[in-house]
Parts: sequence; structure tokens; C-alpha cells
Amino acid sequence: MKFLRLDLLTLLISLFILNSCRNESTIGLGVTSSTQLNSTMIDTATIVVNTVPEDSVVTSGLTKNALGYFQDPVLGTTEANIAVALNLPNQNAYSLPTGTVTVDSAVLVLKYADGFYGDSLTSRYKINVYQLAERPLNQTYFNTKSWNYNNTIVGTRSFYARTHDSVKIYDIITGAPDTLKRVGPQLRVPIDKNFINTILFNASSAQLSSNTVFLNNVKGLYLTLDKSGTTGPGGTFMFSLADSLNVYYRANNGTTIDTATVSLPLSSTHAVQIKRTPSTAVTTELANTTGGSRDVIYFQGLAGLKAKISFPYLKSIIKTIGSRIVINKAELVITPVPGSNIPYNAQPKLTMYRYDIAHTLAELPDASSNDARSGGIGVFGGYYSPSLKNYHFTVTAYIQDLMDGKTIDYGTYIAPVDTTNTQTVDIAPTPQTGGRTIAVGTDKTSPYRIKLNITYTKINN
Repeated sequence: MKFLRLDLLTLLISLFILNSCRNESTIGLGVTSSTQLNSTMIDTATIVVNTVPEDSVVTSGLTKNALGYFQDPVLGTTEANIAVALNLPNQNAYSLPTGTVTVDSAVLVLKYADGFYGDSLTSRYKINVYQLAERPLNQTYFNTKSWNYNNTIVGTRSFYARTHDSVKIYDIITGAPDTLKRVGPQLRVPIDKNFINTILFNASSAQLSSNTVFLNNVKGLYLTLDKSGTTGPGGTFMFSLADSLNVYYRANNGTTIDTATVSLPLSSTHAVQIKRTPSTAVTTELANTTGGSRDVIYFQGLAGLKAKISFPYLKSIIKTIGSRIVINKAELVITPVPGSNIPYNAQPKLTMYRYDIAHTLAELPDASSNDARSGGIGVFGGYYSPSLKNYHFTVTAYIQDLMDGKTIDYGTYIAPVDTTNTQTVDIAPTPQTGGRTIAVGTDKTSPYRIKLNITYTKINN
């Protein structure tokens, strides 16, 4: 009997434990089995999505600056040019070396920043440097700004996209032999000696008396990729512009000849101009003003294209179910068109945001650190998954608010975003990423169509 009682007790404990288990979708809801019903719904009919152009963006004073000529076979051609001011050495009055000065060489140093996008295998690039005809000022410039520059090329170089390769250069040391050293990845553009003499060594004492006067007279440099000199589809480079125009010269005072170098720093006053020639496919999509959903959607960096998305039938779900529901998880899944990321990789990260009643950018509650329901940037998502071959956004709080009528959709958007910031969710359009993604829209014939997966709990009143 003692063993019988023990077996019976074990059986009762096991039944109690098993009866305590709950589906994870009910955790934290405070409902019982008599008042709830768990279900998972994959909802595609409630999504309306189409491609729209990005708003103009500020391109002055950026940490990463685009220089590019990219002929995308699907989206069309994108050009990115840079206007940058040029400072005197030490940004102060400059005294010329004594004696006769002979310029041996001059090179514009441009350090690569992370973010090259395009063809790094077959394309050969050619950069041209011109003198600006207008001075960049310390003010806000947008990507639509067109810059005036002189037609004479003052520097040029053909090169390949080797944005991660270090280079060897000679370090000029006064009174000692030149030393060969290795430096980080950079593009070094030879600059015409006559240009250096004009702006520096043969310049008037007034022009060299202060950095402000120098800036007013020299204006600065305009950097662009030569269309005819760039072969293949091309691409877009990112440069930090924390660089200089380095001049190597000899000064002969009659008794001695000194070899020296002087650097003219690039100014923090700079801006990027972005121009586009959209493809027929993009032109057709942008001409869609009916608001209807589209089978294909385009995301394009450098403030190019984004997607407007809405969920117009969320409230009808409640009517169909016949009671209030609590959303345990709402996940938006976006999948690139199969094969569209070959040879160009999908944009590594997308962002999702909304407009508020004042038509200003606002975070979704799932992305906001001010909303207790937010799981943070890691949970919110937006990164492209190479293994799953798609993007995921957790939008539980936002979908719940829309469904309950607590939030009005004044416009919800998905757009490319730079991957540099990993601490917060970026929502502003960015010119600091050149990537693109061609994604499946609401094409009902495609298993890769955009989806809103909702896991919910039905509350029986």
C-alpha cells in the first residue's frame, strides 16, 4: 500500500505540472482557459505598399560623403559629387618658404569610409577634380544643390575599387632620407603643379594673410567621377574628408636645397550633390498615384526610394473574430525578389517610421525607448538576414494601437538606413548608404510576398 500511495502521489503531481503549462502566446495576459482562445494568423490582405521618392536630405557636414557614378540595371543611374572647401595650413596665415620654390608633386588624399556599393570587380573608375567657382559656406545644403565650378581639370586619376587595401607611400622627412611606409586604405589623386603655384606659392601676400581671405579667393574643390572615363556599371564610394591636399616641394635659397611638404586641410565645410536618372521601371512605379498596392517595391540609398505602407483593414479583424483581441506579436516580413541581390547585395539595413499629426518623423512605439512596450533596437529589427534572406520588423505595439484606434496612421514608411548607428533606431532619411533592395510587394502569386504575421489572443467577454 505504501508503494501504491507513492505512485498515486507521483501521478497527481505530474498531472498538476502538465495542467500548469500554457501556450507562450498567453504569457502575461492574466486570462484563463475559459476566457481566451489562442490563434496565429498570417495576414497579407491588410497590407497596401508602394514605392515613393525619398524627401530631399541634408548633405552638408556629413561624416561619410558619397562620390559615385552607378548605373543600376534595374533602378537607373545615380551620380554623387562632392564640394569641399580648402584651408590654408593650420587654418592660419601662411608664410612662404625662402628662396625659389619648385613643386615636385601634389596629391589629394581621400580616406575611404565604410559603405562602398557597386561593382568592385570589373569597373574602372576615373575621378576628376575641379576648382569651385562658389565657396561652400557654413550653412545647410541639401542633396539637390547644384554647384558651380571651373571647367579646367586640376587633378585626375583612374583607379579600381580597392576600399580595404592599404597603400605604400613615401614619408618626406626634412634633412633625412625619404621613408617608405604603409598607410590605411585611401585614394590619392595627383594635383596639377600649376594649380598649386597659383593658389599658394605664387599667390599674393593678401591671399595668404588669413584663412578667410584664402577661402574667399580659392573657393574649394569639386570632386566627380568622369562618366566617359568610368567603365562598367560603376558604384558609389564613401569618403571621410578628414584629409588634406599634400604638397611636396624644394626650396632653394642659393646655398642649400630643402625638401619639404605642406598640407592644405580639407574643410569640415562640405556637401554632396546627388543626381538621378530613374529607369523605366522606377518611373512607372512612381507614376502610380492611385495608392493601390504593388507587386514589387524598391528601396534605394542616397535618399533615393522608400516604401509607403499601410494596414487599412486591421479593425475589420476584430469584427470578423467578434471580440477584442490582444496581439502577442506582430511581425512584418519583407523579402527581396529572388536573384535580385546578385551581383549587388541587398541593403544591409532598413528602418521603419511614421509621421505624426504635424507631419514630422516619429518612431514607432516598438522602436521608442520612451515606450515601455519596446524591446529595443535588437528586437525591433530591420537588418537583412543572409540565412533567412529577408528583413523582420517587430511592430506589435504599433499594430495594436492602430487596431484599437489609439493611433492614426498619418503615413508609415520603410526606408534604407546607414548601419553605422547601432545604439538607437534611425528614422531620418540618409545619404550615407548607397545600397538598394528590390523586394516582393503584395504579389499574391509569390510565396515571398510581404507579410504581416500576427499572433493574438482572443478575449471572450
